[in-house]
Amino acid sequence: MADSAAERETEVVRPPGPSGKPVVGSLVEYTSDPYGFVERLAREYGDLAYYEILGTPFYQVNSPEGIEHVLVQNNQNYVKGELFQESLGPVLGNGLLNSEGEFWRRQRHLIGPAFEPDRIAEYAETMVERTEATAARWRDGAVRDVNEDMMELTLEIVADALFGVDVGRDVDTVADSLAVVMSYQEGVSADMLPVDVPTPGKIRLRRAVDDLEDVVYRIIDERARNPGDDVVSRMLSVEDDEGRGMSREQIRDEVMTLLLAGHETTALALTFTFFLLAQRPDVERRLLAELDETLGGDPPTVGQIRDLPYLEQVVEESMRLYPPVPGIVREATARDEIAGYAIPEGATISINQWAVHRDPRFYDDPMAFRPERWTDEMRAELPSLAYFPFSAGPRRCVGDRFAMLEAKVVLATLLQRYHLELVSSPELDLIATITTRPRNPVEMRIHERE
Repeated sequence: MADSAAERETEVVRPPGPSGKPVVGSLVEYTSDPYGFVERLAREYGDLAYYEILGTPFYQVNSPEGIEHVLVQNNQNYVKGELFQESLGPVLGNGLLNSEGEFWRRQRHLIGPAFEPDRIAEYAETMVERTEATAARWRDGAVRDVNEDMMELTLEIVADALFGVDVGRDVDTVADSLAVVMSYQEGVSADMLPVDVPTPGKIRLRRAVDDLEDVVYRIIDERARNPGDDVVSRMLSVEDDEGRGMSREQIRDEVMTLLLAGHETTALALTFTFFLLAQRPDVERRLLAELDETLGGDPPTVGQIRDLPYLEQVVEESMRLYPPVPGIVREATARDEIAGYAIPEGATISINQWAVHRDPRFYDDPMAFRPERWTDEMRAELPSLAYFPFSAGPRRCVGDRFAMLEAKVVLATLLQRYHLELVSSPELDLIATITTRPRNPVEMRIHERE
């Protein structure tokens, strides 16, 4: 009997957190400064914080141990959940990012070979070729929106390397449609109307998805007519152990997922890295010295990329300060316990790379851009999930190695040829969506190196 009473008492004890306002909860505080809000929760309330938005309770996990529990140790108890599906389901369908359970495992098994180390190494040549084409379009003294340029470049790399197609004519369509999708995500939490009410935002989203589908189905049809050694061709021909292939609609979902998720996050990582380097000439000089010693002005190879430790440190530090994906949500399928508090079935769990990566408990002088902090000793002492730009556990990003290679290849290729001077504001206004997106152009003046 005592155990039952204790259990009931545990169920009603919530973690600490902001009191919020009637009905809306912490909506105003969150929407006015989303990134600052999750940081404050981590600093003020410790390992686990509780808040509500429009009646939805959120449990924000701020400790590496709690994050590891959700994403790794007890991952089977957590799914992407209704909130995630409402945000991305209309765009990605039942693709690898959204699917769950046995269906997800089957899809991961079918797609995984495209991202094995040997295959990724083969993509390096495409990455270099596409980057050199971008470099050839830049002109000394020109001012460029680097974020726009990186979005275009990474889209071309993904389409060429993974799908074997040239999407040059579709770059603007994809960019414009993706901007609509991300703009819609920013307003999801404030939309109190039922899902089936055709608001202007939902109408724009549907049109954007239609435009993206036109591009995706054209890619699928092209590979169906002319199969090759690419991801789409393999999806068209592959069968699982039971002889089941993938439907056209499922291939659509997977191509959409790889096309959007596969270029957006890497483009952002590159944008933020150029942004940070422009404000730390000492870091850029050290990086250039390493590139010159190892590459001597030549395009990088896979083997040479492995011999550029400071380049890797620069990318790691950039993704620490500006993680391309700022947060993760999960939904508990059964009761659990985190940091001594009961987590009820159906609870929404919020995990924020943004807050954890900037936590002074784990990083000395956390707001400073210091690539040299990433020593072997520092990595050994850092809690395992105090740094997780690609998530962790079974749902860790399938394309993480592809993205890291791509980021390093692009940086090594472009920085040998150009210095980028920041022209726009040194303060970034970031949109709170699925990714960490700059609201305004990141303008930089191109200076050709002698």
